Amino acid sequence: MSSPNKLIKALFTLVLLSAFLLQACGAQPPTPQATQPVTPTETPAQPEYPAPTTPPQEPTPAAVGRRGVLRVATQPLVQVDPAMISSDPEVFAANHIYDYLVDVTPENTIAPRLAKSWTVSEDGLTYVFQLEEGVTFHDGSPLTAKDVVWTFNRLRNPDSGYPTADLYANIESIEATGDLEVTFKLKQSNPFFLFDLSDNHALILKENTQDATKFNGTGPFKVVEYSPEDRLILEANENYFVEGQPKLEGVEILFFADQTAMVDALRGGQVDLVMALSTDLYSSLKGESGITLLDAPTNQFDVVRLRSDRAPGKDPRVMQALKLGLDREAIYQLVMAGFGRIGRDSPIGPMYTTYYSEETPLPARDIEAAKKLLAEAGYPDGLKLDLHTPDTGDRPELAVVLKNQWADIGVDINVIVEPESVYYGDQGWLEVDLGITGWGSRPYPQFYLDVMLKCNAKWNESHFCDQEFDRLATIAGTTLDEAERIAAYKEIQKLLIERGPIIVPYFYTQLAAIRSTFQGFVLKSFSGRSDLRPVALVE
Repeated sequence: MSSPNKLIKALFTLVLLSAFLLQACGAQPPTPQATQPVTPTETPAQPEYPAPTTPPQEPTPAAVGRRGVLRVATQPLVQVDPAMISSDPEVFAANHIYDYLVDVTPENTIAPRLAKSWTVSEDGLTYVFQLEEGVTFHDGSPLTAKDVVWTFNRLRNPDSGYPTADLYANIESIEATGDLEVTFKLKQSNPFFLFDLSDNHALILKENTQDATKFNGTGPFKVVEYSPEDRLILEANENYFVEGQPKLEGVEILFFADQTAMVDALRGGQVDLVMALSTDLYSSLKGESGITLLDAPTNQFDVVRLRSDRAPGKDPRVMQALKLGLDREAIYQLVMAGFGRIGRDSPIGPMYTTYYSEETPLPARDIEAAKKLLAEAGYPDGLKLDLHTPDTGDRPELAVVLKNQWADIGVDINVIVEPESVYYGDQGWLEVDLGITGWGSRPYPQFYLDVMLKCNAKWNESHFCDQEFDRLATIAGTTLDEAERIAAYKEIQKLLIERGPIIVPYFYTQLAAIRSTFQGFVLKSFSGRSDLRPVALVE
């Protein structure tokens, strides 16, 4: 590691200690989808009603029957109701207890899950799904179309307070048009609707479920034991509807306070899989015997945002000054260590090849111009701000780098590092003036605009409201004209660079490590959606 990196690490340690000392009493949101289906598009950036496809499966091991228990290290769960989950660990657990109607493959295409097929009307307003036969919940009751209808009506209920209420506000009606047939009708066309149906929260529950802690899903694993303090124990669902899956006898999800402890446990043989690794910890595992390192390009990013509805962020010159105070290449190298990609203050990242644009230049670092803007905004002597960040990933290190760079323009940053469960708990992250939030990778960009940046978006943490932005976002999310959508996304990126309240410093490469005795694991861009169904013990 270079000497600048050592300095950053030392400063980070000092700030981290100070933050915890100040907190004498002391969750990723959105970490946080009768005509014949048309052919899928060539890239995930153009999901025009893709037909169902089957994701590639790893070869079945020579051993017959289910074998082995995979031990996964994660942070503790805060939410267990699928409608409220947000962090990678919560999504990962729910993904193996329940099933989605349709799923997203590692290649960001739509695949069947509980729905074995579907058709879409020519006007894009009616979707008819045929469900798999013989699917049962863990309590033995059969899956029917009514369960799907009830689940999505619950998720779209505007009085529920669920983050999906806005996402599914465009649904006109959902009906069980047969015992195993469900029909969705939309108010206006949505080229990304299949991806909306695969949203992290859209796991199918039994009709009229009242107690989410019963964990009554149709998924590949059943809950045997749940201790909120230390573990979630799962066993294989012997009646799972996909033949030959799961290949494991069980899964143990073990809770750890921090990633360093997780990696130590992996080295020591106490766990088998660690995901969402920081770049430093990932690099430290290189060359370790019996451990396979995995990486996947993503649209996952950290967003640094300043509330725009009250001082000091209400004056856009303050955010413009903060942007001018950044050395983005230095941030990328110091925090990402060369992994991922440099961000451009928009959630529309390079993974969306058709929609991503570099036409609008980012402002170069200009300390004097930043000071001038602050003075014009009423802060000639600079200003002091608390910067809140969860303790996960590379976010605490990013906070220290920002503190050092912004000191040059007269902005005094007090870094407050909080456990992820505290940062996201009780929606506190939506209230602070200045914060760093991790947003998981999604297979299409419209999700971020609808839930993060529109005026009344559920997770509008910057409290941003811009009528021109909303107009462009609505066009991008409804038009069936691909050229019109591309143009809207380019204008959105330009608008956010010029006057948006967010900084997106980089996009992640997803990093993970698994014991080499397990095969068939494919890391997804959003690690919580990674699938253990085809994973097998082969030692």
